[in-house]
Amino acid sequence: MRLEQQPLAEALGGPVDLDDWSGIVLGGGPFNVSDPAEAKSDVQRRVEAELGDLCRRAVAADSPFLGCCYGIGTLGVLDGGVVDRTHGEPIGAVEIRLTDEGRADPLTGVLPERFAAYLGHKEAVARLPDGAVLLASSATCPVQAFRIGRNVYATQFHPELDVDGLCLRIDVYEHHGYFQPGGAEALKALARTANVTEPARLLARFVERYAR
Repeated sequence: MRLEQQPLAEALGGPVDLDDWSGIVLGGGPFNVSDPAEAKSDVQRRVEAELGDLCRRAVAADSPFLGCCYGIGTLGVLDGGVVDRTHGEPIGAVEIRLTDEGRADPLTGVLPERFAAYLGHKEAVARLPDGAVLLASSATCPVQAFRIGRNVYATQFHPELDVDGLCLRIDVYEHHGYFQPGGAEALKALARTANVTEPARLLARFVERYAR
């Protein structure tokens, strides 16, 4: 569902009951939580309020949750966390490295210690929420994945994207300030040279672990 098009409760026909869901995956979107408050539209403020409430409830219940890209931003501002523009990364493939905790984690541990993943973001977590466990980093972005509790996860990279999905996102977000105008075709050509095969295993493991 696309929350910029309709409220969450309206899309679901009522409030979210976490007990009704095996798990929740929150992906990317057109907003950034670090946008200046005065620049946020009414729709963005409504989406942030809805997702903020959902994330706080998921953390409180330790309910299975995976926030990817925009999802790491919504989780990253909870409980003392800071999300800002310090560690943005351009669209493309980046090498991700698991921490010791990431290698031991039942979700991220299915990935190799080093792997390539697609991403592209203006903002990132500058300080982890209180109690969060760092699971992965990259050379230019210290927080690529973290866990809160036992079952709430967030990734800065996109485990759901293959190269065709990334190229579609490049087209969709061409005029959203992620790259210079006219640079879409070069970015897509570069993305097609990358060998990104591992991140989808994270999604498969999430489903395997929590589906009921």
